[in-house]
Amino acid sequence: MPKKSEKKSVKAAVEVVEAAENELYKSVRTILAKARETVYTVANTAMVEAYWNVGREIVEKQGGASRAKYGNGLMKSLAVRLTAEFGDGFTAANLFNMRQFYLTFPKFYALRRELSWTHYRILMRIEDEDARNYYLKECVEAKWSSRILQRQIDTQFYERLIRNHSPKSSKGLVKRGTPDPRDLVRSP
Repeated sequence: MPKKSEKKSVKAAVEVVEAAENELYKSVRTILAKARETVYTVANTAMVEAYWNVGREIVEKQGGASRAKYGNGLMKSLAVRLTAEFGDGFTAANLFNMRQFYLTFPKFYALRRELSWTHYRILMRIEDEDARNYYLKECVEAKWSSRILQRQIDTQFYERLIRNHSPKSSKGLVKRGTPDPRDLVRSP
């Protein structure tokens, strides 16, 4: 029969092994999670770049005009061919989105890697350039998901901030940090 001291030393050895296994698991898990995040970011960046370039090609082939005479037919034909080769996601509506993406964000170097195609699709529908720039900046700095971005736009977050201040000070109004509740809700 094992002695008490032998049982304690076996138990201590098991605890050391378990602690080492837990530490190893946490390290490996961190490595894999970081790798997945990197792969997602790289893939997303590549797709956003590809969609911007597709939009540029379409605009250039249409002569930069708002719509070429053969525009709808060209987009439908292109959509059919691209869908056959690359699968879903290249409908005529999506090609028009890519075209609009290029027109809304004509400077490729100004695009933000942190934002997804979904973010850009939402942002390019904002007509007011100041509002669009505000939402873009907030998406990056506050790490908004596309759902949060859409909710902020739907609730007219930027417009409420501007409405509560004089137009002259609205440019400097939006700054990082916790918003002042008085800026968000008007007193009746």
